[in-house]
Amino acid sequence: MMQTYKYPEGDIYEGDWSKEGKKHGIGKITFTDGTMYEGRFVNGFFAGYGSLRLPDNTVYAGEFSDGLFHGFGVYLRFDGMQYEGEFKEGSPNGPGLVTFGNGSCGNPRMEGHFDGSVLKSRQSVKEYIRRAQVSRDRALRTTVTNALKEAET
Repeated sequence: MMQTYKYPEGDIYEGDWSKEGKKHGIGKITFTDGTMYEGRFVNGFFAGYGSLRLPDNTVYAGEFSDGLFHGFGVYLRFDGMQYEGEFKEGSPNGPGLVTFGNGSCGNPRMEGHFDGSVLKSRQSVKEYIRRAQVSRDRALRTTVTNALKEAET
């Protein structure tokens, strides 16, 4: 059952809870600094599909594990730079593509296998970019609004 809770410091959580009183299921949390996460929670952590918007309008939509970007997703920075690909423990790690704010992918193209912000090897990774886009789309559909609509039917 969805419930809303306002924390003493001002953060607001709307969503499902576990029997142990932890955020668990579909939910949305808005922090006092303007950061907002909407998606799945497991034992109090961002997990599964979700989207995180930072106060500067940087957005990540994709897979999370233990509160970190983990799996496939799309990271769109406030200046228009975008990374589509795999993340591990909060950082780009694995196949991906960088697109800059001007729409270019660099010269030479910034596509291949990343370790953090470093492109380790250049190669076509189209199937992984598509997987990141699918994860993004699933994350954007995992919302409190959609969960409420489903509960009504």
